[in-house]
Amino acid sequence: MNLHDRVVVVTGASSGIGRAAAIALARRGARLALASRTTGALETLSAELRPLGVEHFYESIDVSRHDQVQSFIEHVLEHWGRVDILICSAGQYIRSPIAQLTTDQLERSMAVNFYGSVFPILAVLPQMRSQHDGHIVVVSSMDAKKGIPPDAPYAAAKFAISGFCEVLRQELSGSGVRVTTVFPGRVDTPMIQNLKVPWISAKISPDAVARAILRALDTGQPEVILPPQARLLYYLNVISPRLADLAVRFFRLQGEEAAPARL
Repeated sequence: MNLHDRVVVVTGASSGIGRAAAIALARRGARLALASRTTGALETLSAELRPLGVEHFYESIDVSRHDQVQSFIEHVLEHWGRVDILICSAGQYIRSPIAQLTTDQLERSMAVNFYGSVFPILAVLPQMRSQHDGHIVVVSSMDAKKGIPPDAPYAAAKFAISGFCEVLRQELSGSGVRVTTVFPGRVDTPMIQNLKVPWISAKISPDAVARAILRALDTGQPEVILPPQARLLYYLNVISPRLADLAVRFFRLQGEEAAPARL
């Protein structure tokens, strides 16, 4: 795909995968509309993008608020008249053993990790369908292929958005609008900075995920699972969920949360 002057919306752009994707897209000449809750981090990203000479603007929004998402997309359409690519990468890592899970935790995870992608998708979809062209990329998680304790609230939301995208991809077949769901394993982002993981589940860089997103934009690949060991766990789970459960326990894939620093 020629990304020069294509209009790309990126949510969760202030850090992690969204930030890496924004920079990678800018280097290929895309026009960027960036959204995140953190204004200061967006300002820093904007300063980094200026030397690349790409058109961009940003807004601080909460993706779990439908009204704020709708207003942001309307501003993009007013500014450039179209949205060619949507990348939903906003997320929040909320984990709890189910026995201790509160409804507030579950609702917050669904608000950010499910509705935080659904709202932007629904906002851009009419315009993409009318132009018979577009690409929607949703960053899910390997937790949506193999849930790992104690990630129930996070996994539930990621399973939900992945199922939503699977149906959406089929409904849009032949429309000119493509859908890609990305399933990364552990990624070295602020979201899990306090989580120590075993060697077999070593954190990959946000840049690696950004490169996978750009490849998917080029190829139209419907699903991306990375890194390779995450794909192996997925295939093992397809063949034998019991063996996959055993692998999760044996390799301690749940990781270990570092104790908070003492003041």
